[in-house]
Amino acid sequence: MIKILHLSDIHMGSGFSHGRMNPATGLNTRLEDFVKTLSRCIDRAIEDQIDLVLFGGDAFPDSTPAPYVQEAFAGQFRRLVDADIPTVLLVGNHDQHSQGNGGASLNIYRTLGVRGFVVGDTLTTHHINTRNGKIQVITLPWLTRSTLMTRQETRNASLAEVNEMLTQRLEVVLEGEIRRLDPHVPTVLLAHLMADNATLGAERFLAVGKGFTLPLSLLTRPCFDYVALGHVHCHQNLNKSNNPPVIYPGSIERVDFSEEKEDKGYVIIELERGMAKWEFCPLPVRTFRTIEIDISKADDPQNALIKAIAKHNIQDAVVRLIYKLRSEQIELIDTSSIHAALTPAHNYTIQAELVSQLARPRIPELTASSSIDPRSALQTYLNNREDLKDIAASMLAAAEKLLADEV
Repeated sequence: MIKILHLSDIHMGSGFSHGRMNPATGLNTRLEDFVKTLSRCIDRAIEDQIDLVLFGGDAFPDSTPAPYVQEAFAGQFRRLVDADIPTVLLVGNHDQHSQGNGGASLNIYRTLGVRGFVVGDTLTTHHINTRNGKIQVITLPWLTRSTLMTRQETRNASLAEVNEMLTQRLEVVLEGEIRRLDPHVPTVLLAHLMADNATLGAERFLAVGKGFTLPLSLLTRPCFDYVALGHVHCHQNLNKSNNPPVIYPGSIERVDFSEEKEDKGYVIIELERGMAKWEFCPLPVRTFRTIEIDISKADDPQNALIKAIAKHNIQDAVVRLIYKLRSEQIELIDTSSIHAALTPAHNYTIQAELVSQLARPRIPELTASSSIDPRSALQTYLNNREDLKDIAASMLAAAEKLLADEV
Protein backbone atom coordinates (compact mmCIF):
# COMPACT_ATOMS: atom_id res chain seq x y z
CA MET A 1 0.00 0.00 0.00
CA ILE A 2 1.42 3.38 -1.08
CA LYS A 3 0.28 6.49 0.82
CA ILE A 4 0.03 9.66 -1.24
CA LEU A 5 -0.70 13.29 -0.37
CA HIS A 6 -2.28 15.20 -3.25
CA LEU A 7 -2.47 19.00 -3.10
CA SER A 8 -2.73 21.67 -5.75
CA ASP A 9 -3.11 25.35 -6.64
CA ILE A 10 -1.06 26.93 -3.88
CA HIS A 11 -0.85 30.34 -5.64
CA MET A 12 1.65 31.55 -3.07
CA GLY A 13 1.96 35.32 -3.30
CA SER A 14 -1.70 35.90 -4.21
CA GLY A 15 -4.18 38.21 -2.58
CA PHE A 16 -1.84 40.71 -0.96
CA SER A 17 -4.60 43.32 -1.21
CA HIS A 18 -6.55 41.27 1.35
CA GLY A 19 -3.72 41.40 3.88
CA ARG A 20 -1.54 43.94 5.64
CA MET A 21 2.11 44.34 6.46
CA ASN A 22 3.30 42.42 9.51
CA PRO A 23 5.73 44.85 11.20
CA ALA A 24 7.50 41.99 12.98
CA THR A 25 8.42 40.14 9.78
CA GLY A 26 8.09 42.77 7.07
CA LEU A 27 5.90 40.32 5.11
CA ASN A 28 2.31 40.61 3.93
CA THR A 29 0.04 38.68 6.28
CA ARG A 30 -1.62 36.90 3.37
CA LEU A 31 1.74 35.45 2.34
CA GLU A 32 2.13 34.27 5.92
CA ASP A 33 -1.33 32.69 5.69
CA PHE A 34 -0.35 30.74 2.58
CA VAL A 35 2.93 29.59 4.15
CA LYS A 36 1.15 28.47 7.32
CA THR A 37 -1.43 26.51 5.34
CA LEU A 38 1.20 24.86 3.14
CA SER A 39 3.20 23.96 6.25
CA ARG A 40 0.17 22.08 7.59
CA CYS A 41 0.13 19.97 4.42
CA ILE A 42 3.85 19.24 4.74
CA ASP A 43 3.43 18.47 8.46
CA ARG A 44 0.83 15.84 7.60
CA ALA A 45 3.07 14.26 4.97
CA ILE A 46 5.93 13.95 7.43
CA GLU A 47 3.90 12.88 10.48
CA ASP A 48 2.00 10.19 8.54
CA GLN A 49 5.15 9.00 6.74
CA ILE A 50 3.59 9.64 3.35
CA ASP A 51 5.32 7.76 0.51
CA LEU A 52 4.75 10.31 -2.25
CA VAL A 53 3.54 13.92 -2.57
CA LEU A 54 1.78 14.99 -5.78
CA PHE A 55 1.43 18.70 -6.51
CA GLY A 56 -1.14 19.47 -9.21
CA GLY A 57 0.26 22.77 -10.47
CA ASP A 58 0.02 26.57 -10.01
CA ALA A 59 2.64 27.18 -7.35
CA PHE A 60 2.51 30.95 -7.78
CA PRO A 61 0.26 33.57 -9.41
CA ASP A 62 2.66 33.78 -12.38
CA SER A 63 5.91 32.36 -13.73
CA THR A 64 8.14 35.04 -12.21
CA PRO A 65 7.36 35.25 -8.48
CA ALA A 66 9.36 37.54 -6.22
CA PRO A 67 12.46 35.89 -4.71
CA TYR A 68 11.11 36.02 -1.15
CA VAL A 69 7.92 34.27 -2.32
CA GLN A 70 9.97 31.56 -4.05
CA GLU A 71 12.00 31.17 -0.89
CA ALA A 72 8.86 30.70 1.21
CA PHE A 73 7.62 28.01 -1.18
CA ALA A 74 10.98 26.22 -1.39
CA GLY A 75 11.45 26.36 2.38
CA GLN A 76 8.38 24.20 2.90
CA PHE A 77 9.05 21.72 0.11
CA ARG A 78 12.66 21.37 1.29
CA ARG A 79 11.22 19.64 4.35
CA LEU A 80 10.05 16.80 2.08
CA VAL A 81 13.61 16.39 0.79
CA ASP A 82 14.90 16.15 4.36
CA ALA A 83 12.21 13.55 5.13
CA ASP A 84 13.09 11.47 2.01
CA ILE A 85 9.59 11.85 0.56
CA PRO A 86 9.57 11.85 -3.27
CA THR A 87 7.63 14.75 -4.77
CA VAL A 88 6.19 15.44 -8.22
CA LEU A 89 5.72 19.11 -9.10
CA LEU A 90 3.38 19.54 -12.06
CA VAL A 91 3.45 22.66 -14.22
CA GLY A 92 0.14 24.56 -14.29
CA ASN A 93 -0.99 27.46 -16.46
CA HIS A 94 0.22 30.05 -13.93
CA ASP A 95 3.65 28.39 -13.77
CA GLN A 96 4.29 28.84 -17.48
CA HIS A 97 5.76 31.72 -19.40
CA SER A 98 3.07 33.77 -21.14
CA GLN A 99 4.05 32.05 -24.38
CA GLY A 100 3.53 28.64 -22.79
CA ASN A 101 7.15 27.55 -23.21
CA GLY A 102 7.95 25.61 -20.07
CA GLY A 103 7.40 25.95 -16.34
CA ALA A 104 9.79 28.77 -15.48
CA SER A 105 8.90 28.92 -11.79
CA LEU A 106 9.37 25.17 -11.20
CA ASN A 107 12.12 24.05 -13.57
CA ILE A 108 14.74 25.35 -11.15
CA TYR A 109 14.15 22.24 -9.02
CA ARG A 110 15.20 20.01 -11.90
CA THR A 111 18.10 22.27 -12.88
CA LEU A 112 19.48 22.10 -9.34
CA GLY A 113 18.94 18.35 -9.21
CA VAL A 114 16.91 18.48 -6.01
CA ARG A 115 16.91 14.95 -4.62
CA GLY A 116 13.59 13.15 -4.94
CA PHE A 117 11.94 15.96 -6.94
CA VAL A 118 10.35 15.38 -10.33
CA VAL A 119 9.16 18.33 -12.43
CA GLY A 120 6.29 17.48 -14.75
CA ASP A 121 6.43 19.93 -17.65
CA THR A 122 5.88 17.38 -20.42
CA LEU A 123 3.45 14.56 -21.06
CA THR A 124 5.53 11.57 -20.02
CA THR A 125 5.64 8.69 -17.53
CA HIS A 126 7.82 8.83 -14.42
CA HIS A 127 8.79 5.61 -12.61
CA ILE A 128 9.24 6.40 -8.93
CA ASN A 129 10.52 4.19 -6.13
CA THR A 130 8.84 4.84 -2.77
CA ARG A 131 9.39 3.28 0.63
CA ASN A 132 6.44 0.98 -0.05
CA GLY A 133 6.97 0.06 -3.66
CA LYS A 134 7.09 1.36 -7.19
CA ILE A 135 4.55 3.70 -8.76
CA GLN A 136 4.04 5.08 -12.26
CA VAL A 137 3.01 8.74 -12.58
CA ILE A 138 1.97 10.12 -15.96
CA THR A 139 2.34 13.89 -15.88
CA LEU A 140 0.04 15.99 -18.06
CA PRO A 141 0.92 19.68 -17.59
CA TRP A 142 -1.32 22.54 -18.71
CA LEU A 143 -1.56 22.35 -22.48
CA THR A 144 -2.31 25.19 -24.86
CA ARG A 145 -3.55 24.93 -28.40
CA SER A 146 -0.09 25.79 -29.70
CA THR A 147 1.36 22.83 -27.78
CA LEU A 148 -0.40 20.29 -29.98
CA MET A 149 -1.33 22.15 -33.14
CA THR A 150 -0.07 24.91 -35.40
CA ARG A 151 -2.06 28.06 -36.05
CA GLN A 152 -2.41 27.03 -39.69
CA GLU A 153 -4.15 23.80 -38.67
CA THR A 154 -6.78 25.67 -36.68
CA ARG A 155 -7.40 28.42 -39.21
CA ASN A 156 -11.11 28.89 -40.11
CA ALA A 157 -12.15 26.20 -37.58
CA SER A 158 -14.76 26.91 -34.92
CA LEU A 159 -13.86 26.72 -31.23
CA ALA A 160 -15.75 23.42 -30.91
CA GLU A 161 -13.93 21.98 -33.92
CA VAL A 162 -10.54 23.05 -32.56
CA ASN A 163 -11.36 21.52 -29.18
CA GLU A 164 -12.30 18.24 -30.86
CA MET A 165 -9.11 18.15 -32.92
CA LEU A 166 -6.98 18.92 -29.88
CA THR A 167 -8.66 16.22 -27.81
CA GLN A 168 -8.12 13.63 -30.55
CA ARG A 169 -4.46 14.56 -30.87
CA LEU A 170 -3.92 14.43 -27.11
CA GLU A 171 -5.67 11.07 -26.93
CA VAL A 172 -3.16 9.62 -29.40
CA VAL A 173 -0.18 10.91 -27.39
CA LEU A 174 -1.67 9.72 -24.11
CA GLU A 175 -2.39 6.30 -25.58
CA GLY A 176 1.30 5.99 -26.45
CA GLU A 177 2.21 6.47 -22.78
CA ILE A 178 -0.47 4.04 -21.63
CA ARG A 179 0.83 1.26 -23.87
CA ARG A 180 4.24 1.49 -22.22
CA LEU A 181 2.87 1.13 -18.69
CA ASP A 182 3.68 -1.87 -16.50
CA PRO A 183 0.22 -3.36 -15.81
CA HIS A 184 1.34 -4.70 -12.44
CA VAL A 185 2.48 -1.35 -11.00
CA PRO A 186 0.04 1.22 -9.50
CA THR A 187 -0.52 4.14 -11.88
CA VAL A 188 -1.53 7.75 -11.30
CA LEU A 189 -2.42 10.36 -13.91
CA LEU A 190 -1.35 13.76 -12.58
CA ALA A 191 -2.90 16.48 -14.76
CA HIS A 192 -3.54 20.23 -14.72
CA LEU A 193 -6.62 20.72 -16.86
CA MET A 194 -10.21 21.81 -17.24
CA ALA A 195 -12.52 18.79 -17.29
CA ASP A 196 -15.82 19.15 -19.12
CA ASN A 197 -18.05 18.39 -16.14
CA ALA A 198 -16.13 20.23 -13.43
CA THR A 199 -17.75 22.96 -11.37
CA LEU A 200 -15.68 26.02 -12.21
CA GLY A 201 -15.19 29.40 -10.64
CA ALA A 202 -12.66 32.10 -11.42
CA GLU A 203 -10.45 29.54 -13.20
CA ARG A 204 -12.52 29.78 -16.39
CA PHE A 205 -11.66 33.50 -16.65
CA LEU A 206 -8.05 33.28 -15.52
CA ALA A 207 -7.30 30.78 -18.29
CA VAL A 208 -9.40 32.39 -21.01
CA GLY A 209 -8.09 31.66 -24.48
CA LYS A 210 -5.16 29.63 -23.18
CA GLY A 211 -6.37 26.08 -22.74
CA PHE A 212 -9.12 23.71 -23.73
CA THR A 213 -11.66 21.50 -22.01
CA LEU A 214 -11.10 17.75 -21.91
CA PRO A 215 -13.81 15.08 -21.69
CA LEU A 216 -14.03 13.00 -18.53
CA SER A 217 -13.89 9.84 -20.66
CA LEU A 218 -10.25 10.61 -21.46
CA LEU A 219 -9.41 10.40 -17.75
CA THR A 220 -11.47 7.42 -16.58
CA ARG A 221 -9.26 4.75 -18.10
CA PRO A 222 -8.95 1.35 -16.35
CA CYS A 223 -5.16 1.65 -16.43
CA PHE A 224 -5.33 4.59 -14.00
CA ASP A 225 -5.76 3.76 -10.32
CA TYR A 226 -6.11 7.41 -9.32
CA VAL A 227 -6.43 10.63 -11.33
CA ALA A 228 -4.91 13.60 -9.50
CA LEU A 229 -6.06 16.90 -10.96
CA GLY A 230 -5.16 20.55 -10.55
CA HIS A 231 -6.50 23.88 -11.85
CA VAL A 232 -10.04 24.03 -10.40
CA HIS A 233 -10.03 25.64 -6.96
CA CYS A 234 -13.17 23.92 -5.67
CA HIS A 235 -12.68 20.39 -4.30
CA GLN A 236 -14.69 17.78 -6.18
CA ASN A 237 -14.74 14.17 -7.33
CA LEU A 238 -15.68 13.96 -11.01
CA ASN A 239 -16.17 10.19 -11.09
CA LYS A 240 -18.79 9.08 -8.59
CA SER A 241 -18.07 5.42 -9.32
CA ASN A 242 -14.55 5.98 -7.95
CA ASN A 243 -13.21 3.68 -10.64
CA PRO A 244 -10.86 5.45 -10.80
CA PRO A 245 -11.32 8.44 -8.49
CA VAL A 246 -10.90 11.68 -10.50
CA ILE A 247 -10.15 14.28 -7.87
CA TYR A 248 -9.61 18.02 -7.74
CA PRO A 249 -8.34 18.70 -4.19
CA GLY A 250 -8.98 22.41 -4.81
CA SER A 251 -6.71 25.24 -3.73
CA ILE A 252 -5.26 25.27 -0.22
CA GLU A 253 -6.18 28.91 0.55
CA ARG A 254 -8.89 31.32 -0.56
CA VAL A 255 -7.56 33.54 -3.31
CA ASP A 256 -10.47 36.01 -3.39
CA PHE A 257 -14.15 36.42 -2.51
CA SER A 258 -15.25 34.12 -5.34
CA GLU A 259 -14.01 31.28 -3.08
CA GLU A 260 -15.71 32.63 0.05
CA LYS A 261 -17.89 29.55 0.60
CA GLU A 262 -15.48 26.85 -0.56
CA ASP A 263 -13.77 24.40 1.78
CA LYS A 264 -10.00 24.24 1.29
CA GLY A 265 -7.78 21.25 1.81
CA TYR A 266 -5.81 18.34 0.37
CA VAL A 267 -6.37 14.64 -0.27
CA ILE A 268 -4.78 11.56 1.29
CA ILE A 269 -4.79 8.39 -0.83
CA GLU A 270 -4.00 4.77 -0.03
CA LEU A 271 -3.11 3.18 -3.33
CA GLU A 272 -2.43 -0.24 -4.73
CA ARG A 273 -2.93 -1.71 -8.18
CA GLY A 274 -6.66 -1.71 -8.94
CA MET A 275 -7.70 0.11 -5.75
CA ALA A 276 -7.56 3.61 -4.32
CA LYS A 277 -9.02 4.83 -1.03
CA TRP A 278 -9.07 8.60 -0.66
CA GLU A 279 -10.07 11.19 1.91
CA PHE A 280 -10.44 14.96 1.64
CA CYS A 281 -8.74 16.70 4.56
CA PRO A 282 -10.05 20.24 5.22
CA LEU A 283 -7.62 22.96 6.23
CA PRO A 284 -8.33 25.77 8.71
CA VAL A 285 -7.96 28.83 6.49
CA ARG A 286 -8.77 32.49 6.94
CA THR A 287 -12.45 33.37 6.61
CA PHE A 288 -13.68 35.61 3.80
CA ARG A 289 -17.02 37.22 4.60
CA THR A 290 -19.33 39.46 2.57
CA ILE A 291 -21.82 41.65 4.43
CA GLU A 292 -24.38 43.06 2.04
CA ILE A 293 -27.31 45.23 3.11
CA ASP A 294 -29.81 47.61 1.54
CA ILE A 295 -30.40 50.52 3.94
CA SER A 296 -32.11 52.74 1.38
CA LYS A 297 -35.50 52.28 3.05
CA ALA A 298 -34.29 52.33 6.67
CA ASP A 299 -35.50 55.13 8.93
CA ASP A 300 -32.16 55.02 10.77
CA PRO A 301 -29.63 53.90 8.13
CA GLN A 302 -26.62 54.30 10.43
CA ASN A 303 -28.10 52.03 13.10
CA ALA A 304 -29.22 49.50 10.49
CA LEU A 305 -25.70 49.35 9.12
CA ILE A 306 -24.04 48.85 12.51
CA LYS A 307 -26.57 46.13 13.42
CA ALA A 308 -25.91 44.32 10.14
CA ILE A 309 -22.18 44.21 10.89
CA ALA A 310 -22.78 43.03 14.46
CA LYS A 311 -24.72 39.99 13.21
CA HIS A 312 -21.55 38.50 11.73
CA ASN A 313 -18.44 37.06 13.31
CA ILE A 314 -15.73 39.09 11.61
CA GLN A 315 -12.89 38.43 14.03
CA ASP A 316 -9.67 38.04 11.96
CA ALA A 317 -11.70 37.65 8.76
CA VAL A 318 -11.25 39.33 5.41
CA VAL A 319 -14.45 41.36 5.10
CA ARG A 320 -16.16 43.34 2.40
CA LEU A 321 -19.09 45.53 3.38
CA ILE A 322 -21.47 46.46 0.57
CA TYR A 323 -24.39 48.70 1.37
CA LYS A 324 -26.97 50.49 -0.74
CA LEU A 325 -28.40 53.86 0.18
CA ARG A 326 -30.09 56.90 -1.28
CA SER A 327 -28.08 60.03 -2.03
CA GLU A 328 -29.95 62.00 0.63
CA GLN A 329 -28.87 59.43 3.28
CA ILE A 330 -25.14 60.00 2.77
CA GLU A 331 -24.91 62.73 5.39
CA LEU A 332 -26.59 60.38 7.93
CA ILE A 333 -23.75 57.87 7.75
CA ASP A 334 -20.88 58.22 10.24
CA THR A 335 -17.99 56.51 8.45
CA SER A 336 -15.78 56.56 11.56
CA SER A 337 -18.35 54.40 13.37
CA ILE A 338 -18.37 51.94 10.48
CA HIS A 339 -14.59 51.69 10.57
CA ALA A 340 -14.73 51.13 14.33
CA ALA A 341 -17.30 48.35 13.92
CA LEU A 342 -15.06 46.62 11.37
CA THR A 343 -11.89 46.88 13.48
CA PRO A 344 -11.95 43.20 14.59
CA ALA A 345 -11.56 42.14 10.95
CA HIS A 346 -8.14 41.21 9.61
CA ASN A 347 -8.75 43.37 6.56
CA TYR A 348 -11.84 45.06 5.19
CA THR A 349 -13.20 47.11 2.35
CA ILE A 350 -16.29 49.31 2.30
CA GLN A 351 -18.36 49.85 -0.80
CA ALA A 352 -21.30 52.23 -0.75
CA GLU A 353 -23.68 52.09 -3.71
CA LEU A 354 -26.29 54.73 -4.48
CA VAL A 355 -29.69 53.29 -5.32
CA SER A 356 -30.10 55.87 -8.05
CA GLN A 357 -27.01 54.42 -9.75
CA LEU A 358 -28.04 50.78 -9.48
CA ALA A 359 -30.20 50.75 -12.58
CA ARG A 360 -27.90 49.06 -15.06
CA PRO A 361 -27.40 51.11 -18.21
CA ARG A 362 -28.04 49.38 -21.48
CA ILE A 363 -24.86 47.78 -22.70
CA PRO A 364 -23.94 49.16 -26.12
CA GLU A 365 -24.62 46.78 -28.99
CA LEU A 366 -21.40 45.27 -30.25
CA THR A 367 -21.64 44.07 -33.82
CA ALA A 368 -19.17 43.19 -36.53
CA SER A 369 -19.43 46.74 -37.81
CA SER A 370 -18.82 48.33 -34.41
CA SER A 371 -15.81 50.58 -34.24
CA ILE A 372 -15.11 49.66 -30.61
CA ASP A 373 -11.95 47.59 -30.15
CA PRO A 374 -11.95 44.25 -28.20
CA ARG A 375 -10.28 45.73 -25.10
CA SER A 376 -12.85 48.51 -24.83
CA ALA A 377 -15.66 46.07 -25.51
CA LEU A 378 -14.56 43.84 -22.64
CA GLN A 379 -14.11 46.83 -20.35
CA THR A 380 -17.63 48.04 -21.20
CA TYR A 381 -19.02 44.60 -20.46
CA LEU A 382 -17.22 44.31 -17.12
CA ASN A 383 -18.30 47.79 -16.07
CA ASN A 384 -21.87 46.52 -16.24
CA ARG A 385 -21.28 43.20 -14.47
CA GLU A 386 -21.28 43.74 -10.73
CA ASP A 387 -20.98 39.97 -10.13
CA LEU A 388 -17.62 39.89 -11.92
CA LYS A 389 -15.96 42.83 -10.23
CA ASP A 390 -13.62 40.66 -8.12
CA ILE A 391 -12.08 39.02 -11.16
CA ALA A 392 -12.41 41.88 -13.65
CA ALA A 393 -8.73 42.77 -13.41
CA SER A 394 -7.70 39.15 -14.00
CA MET A 395 -10.03 38.89 -16.99
CA LEU A 396 -8.61 42.05 -18.53
CA ALA A 397 -5.05 40.82 -17.98
CA ALA A 398 -5.90 37.47 -19.57
CA ALA A 399 -7.46 39.28 -22.51
CA GLU A 400 -4.36 41.39 -22.97
CA LYS A 401 -2.17 38.27 -23.09
CA LEU A 402 -4.54 36.59 -25.54
CA LEU A 403 -4.56 39.60 -27.83
CA ALA A 404 -0.77 39.87 -27.60
CA ASP A 405 -0.43 36.22 -28.66
CA GLU A 406 -2.61 36.85 -31.69
CA VAL A 407 -0.40 39.68 -32.95
